[in-house]
Amino acid sequence: MSSTYSSEDAKLFQEHGLPEDVPHIPGVTEPQLCILDAFRTSIARQIVGVFPELTIEKVYDGVDYGKKGADFTVALPRFKLKGKPDELVKKFTEAFKPDTWVESVTATAPFLHFQVNTSTLNRQVLNQIDFLTKNKSKDREYGRNDSGKGKKLLIEYSSPNIAKEFHVGHLRSTIIGQFLANLHRTCGWDVTSINYLGDWGTQFGYVAYGFQKYGSQEELDKDPIKHLLDVYVKINADGRQSEEMGAKVKSEAQGFFRRMEEGDEEALAIWRKYRDLSLAKYQQEYKTLNVDFDVYWGESKVGKYWQDQSVTRGEELGIVETVDGAKLVNLEKYKLGKAILRKKDGTSIYLTRDIAGAVERYEKYKFDKMIYVVSAQQDMHLAQFFKVLELMGFDWADRLEHINYGLVLGMSTRKGTVVLLSDLVREASSVMHDQMRKNEDKYAAVEDPETTSREIGITAIKIQDMSAKRINNYQFNWDRMISFEGDTGPYLQYAHAREIIMLLASYPDVVKVAMKTREPSGVVTFMFRLAHAISGAWEILPVKSEANIEIARARLFMFICAKNVLGAAMRLLSIRPLDRM
Repeated sequence: MSSTYSSEDAKLFQEHGLPEDVPHIPGVTEPQLCILDAFRTSIARQIVGVFPELTIEKVYDGVDYGKKGADFTVALPRFKLKGKPDELVKKFTEAFKPDTWVESVTATAPFLHFQVNTSTLNRQVLNQIDFLTKNKSKDREYGRNDSGKGKKLLIEYSSPNIAKEFHVGHLRSTIIGQFLANLHRTCGWDVTSINYLGDWGTQFGYVAYGFQKYGSQEELDKDPIKHLLDVYVKINADGRQSEEMGAKVKSEAQGFFRRMEEGDEEALAIWRKYRDLSLAKYQQEYKTLNVDFDVYWGESKVGKYWQDQSVTRGEELGIVETVDGAKLVNLEKYKLGKAILRKKDGTSIYLTRDIAGAVERYEKYKFDKMIYVVSAQQDMHLAQFFKVLELMGFDWADRLEHINYGLVLGMSTRKGTVVLLSDLVREASSVMHDQMRKNEDKYAAVEDPETTSREIGITAIKIQDMSAKRINNYQFNWDRMISFEGDTGPYLQYAHAREIIMLLASYPDVVKVAMKTREPSGVVTFMFRLAHAISGAWEILPVKSEANIEIARARLFMFICAKNVLGAAMRLLSIRPLDRM
């Protein structure tokens, strides 16, 4: 076992205000980013000192968060040591020596329970949070790590259809995707976030034909997205009137899309106008949600070359067959049905464009991983997509990952109508504003009540969505969403605005676990545990009324650090922390 480390590490620790002898395992721990690594390393060193047949890396992995009131617990059986459990724990407890980092050990065979040095814990945790919060220019906000350093991620999320309103159905993909993009950046990845717009396909034919029949330039200028949605709904209603009318509407729509694919400039000019109007509206919605994208990449940008090549390559490999004029891949032996690559009229479909798009993205970005944040309703499509790429021999096909999620049930306004995202935000903001006005003194102290109420409303929407495992369907509940009691978005902002030590120290581990699970719910749980702890401590550890100025300063420093950690976690979830409410 070696306790030495490089001069580069020593310099790094010194820059971060850590002592020269901070416990560290080179290549394993990052005490400059997560001080709990030092406490765990100190425990591992002591165990290896008593049982030298073990490696410090193996023991370190076995140091878990504590049980029975302990800070950390180690289960000796996982190391497969020779001897009886009670004899092993006795051997260790008799040899244990307290140090600057670990204060005591108790044993309940086969477990060892450790208490860390409270003074060291308080000082090191708060100093680390303070240092990393004040040195964000070094890209080192508290909770970050370098596990993804040198790796490149592409992540596709939100992806609404052009010429349709931003529907609440897009909400889950949008906020889960933004969380995952933020999370990977926090873990050191080079992230490119992509909004893959549904800006190509037969639906444009329906919109164009609908506008031709029912459109108004005046209404289009007034509210383009709403008007395009109206004409789309009307033309589809026409198609349901009779079989003959349905065939006519379908033929007109397909004909318009065929003109687009063939490069007809008149059709493309109409398409571009609808696309530009829609995109401008979406960007307003994203700004409201604190969501951003590095690249807007529509289906229309997927080159014809790789769409054709995907079919040609599949035919050459013998995996594409022609059935009734359509090109498809039979995936039934993989229990994935039949995947159509090209319709019998020769036009492309989603799968063809997805394959071509993936190839183009790899050629451009050479990514280490590409994530698609798409509803569980599309599980079959994504499985077919990934399998076809694999069968086509692309060696990077295993770098693609589908992050799915369940449905939002009962999503409607309080009057019962199906809700658009803009309506949802507006109504949530209005309710929060009414709640704020109930306390006139506090309301008067808020600089911008309109902005504050909107941010609280958006927080409420996001927290309700991310509180449960993403794969679960969840029941949308207005009364719970706008509540200031319990684990809801408004309560979280309240704790942040009013503003203990193991909880604060554990945040870097919360980030690492979230990377493994791809779940925002663990971060939400941490935030509420911290918010409850802050509120509880505020009552029993007063600052203003404390006569001892040094104690008051120490308590204030703790609350400031807690506020900063809660803020970091909120930003990870794309929530803007408020200072007053």
